[in-house]
Amino acid sequence: MKTYLSIAALAVLAITGCSNDDDAGTTNLNKDLTLNINGLEDLGSGFAYEGWVLVNNVPVTTGVFTVDGTGNLSQTTFPVATETLDAATAFILTIEPSPDNDPAPAASKYLAGAFNNNDAIISTNFGPAPGDFSTATGSFFLRTPTDEPAGTANNGNDTNGVWLGLPGMPPTADATLPTLPAGWVYEGWVIGDAGPLSTGTFTDFSAVDSGNIFSGTENNAGPPVPGEDFFNNLPAGESLPFSVVGRNVVITVEPVPDNSAAPFTLKPLAKIATADTAPNAQTFNNISSNFPTGTVSR
Repeated sequence: MKTYLSIAALAVLAITGCSNDDDAGTTNLNKDLTLNINGLEDLGSGFAYEGWVLVNNVPVTTGVFTVDGTGNLSQTTFPVATETLDAATAFILTIEPSPDNDPAPAASKYLAGAFNNNDAIISTNFGPAPGDFSTATGSFFLRTPTDEPAGTANNGNDTNGVWLGLPGMPPTADATLPTLPAGWVYEGWVIGDAGPLSTGTFTDFSAVDSGNIFSGTENNAGPPVPGEDFFNNLPAGESLPFSVVGRNVVITVEPVPDNSAAPFTLKPLAKIATADTAPNAQTFNNISSNFPTGTVSR
């Protein structure tokens, strides 16, 4: 025997049904994107991190966050439109100016990874990020060519300078490192008594770098490789003669624009310099295992 509802009951059922449909639509508009990333540094007041998901090769922002001095993210969970997140094929983390008036991603794409089901493992070794540094190698040598007029004898102060590559006439590049994408440059460093001293930025190991602030270039512009002699303009806390021996020589990967005058987190190569001078070279250690890594879950 069929049961028939009154007109009033049908009206109540219709209203209730519409309400449930609306609630379902509302609750499913967004879903959470969760970041679990280790090793990020505090970018300071002028920069922030921003996440993006790639949907049909178009980047869609997932939100901006900062990192404190102990590496804690200011936010780890971000609501993202369900349709967008379900269609995403990859996640990209960028370094952005703060405040940022450009809605597009910055060139400095830092970490990235493809989604495999609901998770993405992110690193520098994916797509637009700086590259794979796991097999990076390189050499440096101690020599001071910039205080010697071309063709003159060695001044006997070779421990006061460091150059990236192999010694020779002329010196040559000796590095196996990725060619960096836009938004990144290499920078050389020697860690002094008062802090890190930059030897200059560069993208090509077989050309001079961006600076020679410490060198004695009144006599010689130096070899066609990145490096520095330490004769002039040393900051407070450093003293002359400045010997590179016993100090950490480091190559970093720096964002452009650079968030800080200090070395950035990405340090693929480093080595404590010994007293061995040119014509001998010293081999860097690969320390890229310390790069930031993480997972992103949807």
